[in-house]
Amino acid sequence: MKLKFFSYLFVFILLFSLGLHIAMAKEEDDKTKTTAAGTVSLPNPLGTDAASKSPQVLLGRVINSVLGIIGSLALVMFIYGGATWMLSGGNQEKVTKGKQILIWATLGLVIIFTAYALVRFVLTTVTS
Repeated sequence: MKLKFFSYLFVFILLFSLGLHIAMAKEEDDKTKTTAAGTVSLPNPLGTDAASKSPQVLLGRVINSVLGIIGSLALVMFIYGGATWMLSGGNQEKVTKGKQILIWATLGLVIIFTAYALVRFVLTTVTS
């Protein structure tokens, strides 16, 4: 019963995020332009000015995207660890497993964000 509930919850969240993605893609499609000759031109996703095309800006966008994905994965791990712990039913092995998942997810986030802060500090120090 519990597995069925979490399966439905996961499918609901997945479909909701897919709907948001489709809505955002439709909004982006509305930005396409068709010329009189019938050719389609798309806006440059990196921007039109020279500063937005620099490797530093592109690298910053990639790092921010990766951090967003890592944050989402950490959230999933926190939910999974908490659910494992809460649904253990007094089984000490499952309680320990849930605690270990939460501890390692926290440690992973600390390492990732420390590395990000260190890289950001080094890059801003070197470039200025």
